[in-house]
Amino acid sequence: MARPRVLENMSYAELAELREDVDAAMDAARAAEKQNIRSQMEDMAKRSGLSLADILKVPRGRSTMKGTKVAPKYRNPQNPEQTWAGRGRQPIWLANAIKRGRKLESFKI
Repeated sequence: MARPRVLENMSYAELAELREDVDAAMDAARAAEKQNIRSQMEDMAKRSGLSLADILKVPRGRSTMKGTKVAPKYRNPQNPEQTWAGRGRQPIWLANAIKRGRKLESFKI
């Protein structure tokens, strides 16, 4: 699509202002489109005896995996009670050993 010749005659400030106007118009059009689609979906659900929430059940809150324990994969040979599952931040004992040149695999259980 060719640009209108009018744009080529506009100053930078005019083009920036035009961009702001276009962005605002696009945001408004998007919001109106979303509301229109939502209304259509609610009507369809209502005709089926359901609510939109029944159809779009979205779990809220914590993930089902969050807080679950994972078996340790790495152990500190100097203190066998210190282990790490390989998730999250490395423990200090492991990070220090790796800095000294040890390989992560050497701590594998």
